[in-house]
Amino acid sequence: MDGKFLTMSKTFEFIFDVGGPNSYLAHRVLPEFCAAHGATAVYVPVLLGGLFKATSNVAPMIRYAETPAKRNYELLEFHRFIAKHGLSKFTMNPHFPVNTLLLMRTITGAARIGKRAEAIDIAMAATWEDGLNMGEAETIKAAYNAAGLDSVVLLDLANDPSVKAELVANTESAVTRGAFGVPTFFVGEEIFWGKERLAQVAECLA
Repeated sequence: MDGKFLTMSKTFEFIFDVGGPNSYLAHRVLPEFCAAHGATAVYVPVLLGGLFKATSNVAPMIRYAETPAKRNYELLEFHRFIAKHGLSKFTMNPHFPVNTLLLMRTITGAARIGKRAEAIDIAMAATWEDGLNMGEAETIKAAYNAAGLDSVVLLDLANDPSVKAELVANTESAVTRGAFGVPTFFVGEEIFWGKERLAQVAECLA
């Protein structure tokens, strides 16, 4: 299955949307995590907006607007994670929140040509390292082309009704299984939300 970054005996699902900064942070630590635990991460693209709408969830900046101490603590833990894992390339995207509908469709469609892993890496770096507005078709094209992927093919796939349906189905399935945000991890049907739960994912894999 395309989307597996490593091929090992134990697998878990990584539910993600490039538009979530925590998806980026989890993505960057997963290769080391998988190597350490002999596991394979199966990347499952979803639409974060769809998860939010279906579960009446909202972004932390909205949820904690009236609880600044909680908001500040969330930011503290966010930066602690970055420092702990040496993720110095991360930069907060100046266009945040980015509408990733088209981008996530290209990532979903990239599996059809065996390029999902590459598309994810390019999209993550462009959004959270280069600060590009990956909600714009021309920016998406330029980012893929610069990294050696055929943007014409990927954007054609993004407009394929079956690709659109697959992304919607992924999102609906994640909601049905209990997901309400990203990153979410599933080990079988055991659910873990947030990059901070990776230690629990490791325990479940063991």
